[in-house]
Amino acid sequence: MTLVEVCLEDVGGAAIAAAAGAEAIEVCAGLADGGTTPTLGFVLHCIEHAPDLEHRVLLRARAGDFVHSPAEVGVMAADIEAVLAAVPAAVEVGFVIGTLTQAGDVDPDAVRRLVDAAGDAPVTFHKAFDSVPDKPSSLALLGDLGISRVLTSGGPGPALDHLPVLRSLVERGGDDLRIAVGGGVRPANVARIVEETGAREVHLRAPGTVVPAGRSAGYDDGRRSVTSAEVLGQVMAALGR
Repeated sequence: MTLVEVCLEDVGGAAIAAAAGAEAIEVCAGLADGGTTPTLGFVLHCIEHAPDLEHRVLLRARAGDFVHSPAEVGVMAADIEAVLAAVPAAVEVGFVIGTLTQAGDVDPDAVRRLVDAAGDAPVTFHKAFDSVPDKPSSLALLGDLGISRVLTSGGPGPALDHLPVLRSLVERGGDDLRIAVGGGVRPANVARIVEETGAREVHLRAPGTVVPAGRSAGYDDGRRSVTSAEVLGQVMAALGR
């Protein structure tokens, strides 16, 4: 069976993901900016309303590139420690990180510091991996640094553009370093992606839009993106679940 992880930032989204049959969620903020660290309150909300899911908390101190200063890495390490101190021991919690050097390679010192802060909690390296120039050697390095999972499209753009690369990464990673395929995963293509890459895990947003009933009093039209039970249902059906 292919594990489904839902990336979300909306209050209530975790319960929708659990009801749809997802096994994991990536808890985020700022998805319009590529994702940033969520508040501790939101992490605890997701755990309360979907306690049986694996919760993977994104650690990204800011939007923009993935070249982080030592101070930014320190902030992310402190966020990891705060989450670990706050969540119940019985909850499956992991962390999602991604730090690169100015040359675009994996930053081993930053990754090592964050993995150390996570202790026994599993750590995923996120789609910053898409831009590293030598993916096979970077995958081996991440395994040596204690990363247990890599989220990737296989390169810039959607996963559909990199299916052979993804298959190779899935085979290289094996059971020790799982490859989660993300990037443009939708109900219409998820079955093909799984079949052609051998992925045992997919990562996706399931966006729906809320339109306010009345006129918004804010500075925009009040529309917002939420996790859609309908889209998730379509993904599960496409996977035969």
